[in-house]
Amino acid sequence: MILFLLAYLGGVLTIVSPCILPVIPFVLARADRPFLRNGLPMLVGMALAFAVVATLASVAGGWVVSANQYGRIAALALLAVFGMTLLFPPLADRLMRPLVAVGARLSQSADHAAEDSILAPLLLGIATGFLWAPCAGPVLGLILTGAALQGASLKTSLLLLTYAAGAATSLALALLVGGRLFAIMKRSIGAGEWIRRGLGAAVLAAVVAITFGLDTGFLTNLSVGSTTALEQGLLDKLHPRDNSAAMTGASPSMTRTKSADEKPPGENEPLPIQGQLPSLDGATEWLNTKPLTADDLRGKVVLIDFWTYSCINCLRAIPYVRAWAEKYKDHGLVVIGVHAPEFAFERNVDNVKKALSTLKIEYPVAIDNDYRIWRAFDNEYWPAHYFIDAQGRIRHHHFGEGEYDESEKVIQQLLAEAGDKNLPTGIVSVNGSGAEAASDKADVKSPETYIGYDRADHFVSPGGLVQDQSHVYAIGPMQLNDWSLVGDWTVGDERAQLNAAGGSIAYHFHARDLHLVLGPSAGGSPVRFVVTIDGRSPGAAHGVDSDAEGQGVVTMQRLYQLVRDPGAVMDHTFEIRFLDPGVQAYAFTFG
Repeated sequence: MILFLLAYLGGVLTIVSPCILPVIPFVLARADRPFLRNGLPMLVGMALAFAVVATLASVAGGWVVSANQYGRIAALALLAVFGMTLLFPPLADRLMRPLVAVGARLSQSADHAAEDSILAPLLLGIATGFLWAPCAGPVLGLILTGAALQGASLKTSLLLLTYAAGAATSLALALLVGGRLFAIMKRSIGAGEWIRRGLGAAVLAAVVAITFGLDTGFLTNLSVGSTTALEQGLLDKLHPRDNSAAMTGASPSMTRTKSADEKPPGENEPLPIQGQLPSLDGATEWLNTKPLTADDLRGKVVLIDFWTYSCINCLRAIPYVRAWAEKYKDHGLVVIGVHAPEFAFERNVDNVKKALSTLKIEYPVAIDNDYRIWRAFDNEYWPAHYFIDAQGRIRHHHFGEGEYDESEKVIQQLLAEAGDKNLPTGIVSVNGSGAEAASDKADVKSPETYIGYDRADHFVSPGGLVQDQSHVYAIGPMQLNDWSLVGDWTVGDERAQLNAAGGSIAYHFHARDLHLVLGPSAGGSPVRFVVTIDGRSPGAAHGVDSDAEGQGVVTMQRLYQLVRDPGAVMDHTFEIRFLDPGVQAYAFTFG
């Protein structure tokens, strides 16, 4: 909601830009005419012109993130020119002459149109939009730059529409208050020009950041938690959640236990109808397939798997999902993974593509960066499995890990209902390795632990967490599930970033496996690390992402398995020391 408010206010404030002055006299000349036949068509025309300019800018901005090589260079050059025009108004005047000429010609046409025709105010509105577009550059440009980094979406379109509505509101005010507003605007020119230049410098800084790869580092790691929390708070008031059974403090929950009234289906027991398969149109992109719709899936049994690639619970369920997809692909089963990110870096589709390759996922995956499919299912958990019959009806669901035999029996039952007479028998046998191996649930006494201050708990470094500032931390006295930072770190809402080489993180845990979600430096440079357990090299207890000496390298944003203890599970003090600066640390998980 805050983003939409800022977009609206940004649109309203474009009226203080100096290059709008030539347009206002045309607007005021019609201020005494009926609004429905003059003011309203003019506002519609202006919105149409904004839509054209914004669409072109959106396409150009999209190149910055998605284009390769020459397209990317061209897009960066275009944005750099855009930033220069904000810093140097004479350059803007030269480049915008074609738009101004179009606007002036349209204004003349409007002036000669019939008095009782709505064509005149419509043309005037279009002219106003073209003339106003250069002035709208600073705020609109920043909105489009942020939108390009997250990809085209309904939210982007709504932000642009909100921005246009703000601009239209300020124009409507000009119609209502006339000359008084015009005089105020003249006095506002100086301040507006300095703001314009400041925003131009910000755009150029963004271009430099993207040029050096920060669009896949720092920029794509900007937390989305604050706005998501505000929006989710409103949703929770309208539709309260039952999180009493949640296993972790994540929001949305990473997984949960099964409540008392949920029972696995018995052999051949009728499965109730739990609703219809919602629309899948909310996907921002599809991987391993063309876009799929509910109509495309009619006649097929469908398994929807909500997951995200750094979620340990999801990783441990994927071997079963993968095995079911392979076993029943010729018998009418379609598996669709819906990738709904928890951390901001999981919105980066290139990261997801790498994860699909590593995890050997070949079934269709819908990228749900805007959580539209998530909300259509009213889902709250990772992983979550929804079983849909051949008629498009949801017949069963399961949240979290476990009960894989019962889930496969549901698949077999739905395929039999669909008419398959040659179903494979038996239950798949899965032996996951690395992070995919099943958890030793009976002996896990350490919970998922977040490092960013939004959800941090049990932090014991002296002085506590310092938010969003560089701070030198020291290890504190640790009991079970306590943790500390050591060295110079900056702790943000969802992660901590190391500012100087030699810093470390320590955790007193009780589990067979220890994982840590990590990312390299903002520029993508690898970060070397060394792991110790109780002050010694891990030896045989090392994880798949470290060796017996505890050495490893952070190369991309993902979950790293750092400890797998083959012996008796007991309390240990884990420490990971980073030999290079810049590492980003998000969350511990255990198994």
